[in-house]
Parts: sequence; structure tokens; C-alpha cells
Amino acid sequence: MNLKKTPGLDLSGSFLSLLWKWRGSLYKLCFRELACFLVLFWTVSTIYRQAALSTEQKELFGKIVRYCDKYLNMVPLSFILGFYVKTVASRWWSQCLALPWPDRLMLAISMYIPGSDKESKMLRKTLVQNCELMAVLVFRSISESVEYRLRTLEDVVRAGFMTRAEMECFKAVKADVNLFWLPGLWFTQRLREAQLQGRILDSFGVQLIMKEFLEFRSKCGILWLYDWVSIPLVYTQVVTVSTYTFCFACIFARQCLDNGSKEILIDVYFPVWTVLQILFYLGLLKVAEHMINPHGEDDEDFNLSFLLNRHAKVINIGTNIFTDEMCPPMEDEHLRGGNGIQTPQASQKTQLRNRRVFMPKFAKTK
Repeated sequence: MNLKKTPGLDLSGSFLSLLWKWRGSLYKLCFRELACFLVLFWTVSTIYRQAALSTEQKELFGKIVRYCDKYLNMVPLSFILGFYVKTVASRWWSQCLALPWPDRLMLAISMYIPGSDKESKMLRKTLVQNCELMAVLVFRSISESVEYRLRTLEDVVRAGFMTRAEMECFKAVKADVNLFWLPGLWFTQRLREAQLQGRILDSFGVQLIMKEFLEFRSKCGILWLYDWVSIPLVYTQVVTVSTYTFCFACIFARQCLDNGSKEILIDVYFPVWTVLQILFYLGLLKVAEHMINPHGEDDEDFNLSFLLNRHAKVINIGTNIFTDEMCPPMEDEHLRGGNGIQTPQASQKTQLRNRRVFMPKFAKTK
């Protein structure tokens, strides 16, 4: 049968292609531990098979193998790992949802603070940049990549996230707490001045802008809180010690004996199923280790530097470049014909090889 011509059997872009990926893969995370296990396993196996052991020594080795094999599954490792990974994954996804986005705040400000003059543009941009500066200061305290990129406040100024006047005001505040919320005070002060000057259309606009601002501030605080309060160390130690103890016990428990006392009918030199089991357990442990802190520099960590650059470009376009004159006029040319808007007739499904499986566009920017 020709598989290429059979519908539904085109595997060029499906699961099989994922097996050959290296970046962020199971092999990249576990190959060191697996290599150490195989070296130790084959060393013990070679000593038992090739060394001139006495009968008493072989019997002692057999007792050790049977002992390790009997008590290998006493600890419910699959349950412990599964619950731990679920807890870490829930925490990871909550941090993803807590990433602050200035889009809604920018739209509210553009709605209630109109005007194409220089002062109106400056006010809109300054307000949103104050919120963006809060995110920058939070990211500097929780992300290794952002901290390396913006080591000092001078670097923040050179990157365009802060003015020198704001830096002097920030340095003037002496406190032993994290001051990432300080630009929020500047935001509220400038918003109140804009209301007193009559630049805001109505009082409801002030309420809506403050609601979006407080939502942005809340997400920044949640990110800082997740970085401050981590999963209890004892829980991580229990899972890690259990997993590596299981791998060490498998070095002896999965050995083949000459007398067949382990009910293994064939002699194997490469423990296939043991390797797969260790890969699965170590893979779950490595997933949890990498997801417990998504603000590092691992392959699948959040690219907060990209997010800051994206926010800066969006703020520049939405508050400075885009004005009323750039809004396209309303036309009814699609409705004038009487047929309405025509949608394409897409009856064929997208082939698997044309899909971008687990590869978002921004992943290549890391």
C-alpha cells in the first residue's frame, strides 16, 4: 500500500517530526542522567557477567538484585510526580496569565483623552509609559535575562523606558522595599492633573482608566508575589530524592541473573523498558524544574525581553503615531452591491505538513 496516497496517513508534519527536535526536548533535558545510568548499569552488568566471581559472591549479588526489585515500587513515584507536575503547571499557567499588557489601558486612555496636539500626545504616552515602567521594574527583579539586559537604572534610561528626571525622582526615594509601584503614583498624579485641566471628557472616563490601571498594577504585584513565595522546598526535595533513588535502585533491580530467578526468560544487554521508564520519570521531573521558574533563561521560559520590546512598540504606535487623521474613513462599498461581504469557500482542511506544530512565531526570537 502506498502510504503517501492514502488519506490521513501523511505523517510529515505530525508526531513523528517532534521526535527529532532537540531544543526543549526530552533528550536535551535527560541525556546526562540517562548516560550516567547506562554507564553504571553496564558497569555492574559487566562485573557480574565477566568478572571471576565466586559462587557466594554471585548469590549475594542475586540477593541484592531481588531485594531492590521487590521494594522498587514501594514509593508511588508516578502519583508523587503527577501531583507535583500538576501543581507546578498550574502555577506556571497562572504566571503566564498574570503577565501585564498595556493594550486595554492604552485604548481607554485614547478614548477619553483625545486630541492631536503635542500636549495630548505627550500625556497619553507618558501615562502608558508609567505603567510600562512598572512592568520593567518588576521584570528586572524576577527575570534573569531582563536583569542582565537592564543592570542599572542608567540602562533603563538608555533603553527608553525611563527619563532622567524620573530616574532622579526614583533614586530620591530611600526605602528598603521594592519600589516598582512608584511609577503608579506618578500615573495617578498626572491623571488627576489632566482631569483638573479638563483634558478628560467625563468622570466615567477617569474611573475606567483607573480600573484598567489597577488591573495592570495587580498583575505586576502577582508576578512579584509568585517570585517571592515559591513551592515549599521540602516538597521539591521529596520528589527529587524519590526520582533519583528510583533510578539508582534500577541499576541493580533490572539486572538479569544467570539462574533466571527474576522470571526473565531472555537475557538483555540494553534495558529498553527501564530506559523508557526512567525517561518518563526524569522527563516529568525536568518539566517541573523548568516550569517552577518561568522567568529564567531555559528554552521554554517566558521571553520577557521580547514582551517589553513589543509593549514599547505598541505604546509608541497607539499613543504617538496613530491619530484621528490616520483612521480610515467609513465606506459602504461592500454593502452597496447588495451581496454583502463575500467569504472564501475553504472546503479543504489544512494539511499536517503546513501546520506549525507547537512552534509559535515569537519562539524563534529567543
